[in-house]
Amino acid sequence: MIVEALKSKIHRACVTDADINYVGSVSIDKDLMEAANLIQYEKVQVLNITNGSRLTTYVIESNKNCGEICINGAAAHLVNPGDLVIIVSYCNIKHTELKNHKPKIVHVNKKNEIIEVASQVIVNNKNIF
Repeated sequence: MIVEALKSKIHRACVTDADINYVGSVSIDKDLMEAANLIQYEKVQVLNITNGSRLTTYVIESNKNCGEICINGAAAHLVNPGDLVIIVSYCNIKHTELKNHKPKIVHVNKKNEIIEVASQVIVNNKNIF
């Protein structure tokens, strides 16, 4: 059986811009994309911590080391610059491989600079991956 699992996430990124006049997508700093193992045009979910909205879009690579997280197109109505978001990607893997699967978790500071890249998810001080 194949299951959909967490591939990676950029945790608590700060939205730097929201551009309704662009055709769609989320522009992400190239360094963040590489750290999260994201590929240009890959489907992602953007979970808005600030207002609770969720949206599905695709990734566009932005400049390296610029800190940009820009929500583009119609989705820009769901976010504001300064909102905190989690950007999540998924992968399909065999259920037998799930136990050993290690998603990439990219933690960033308020300037969207990488402070840690982990391969585990911790909930209530317990490692669940």
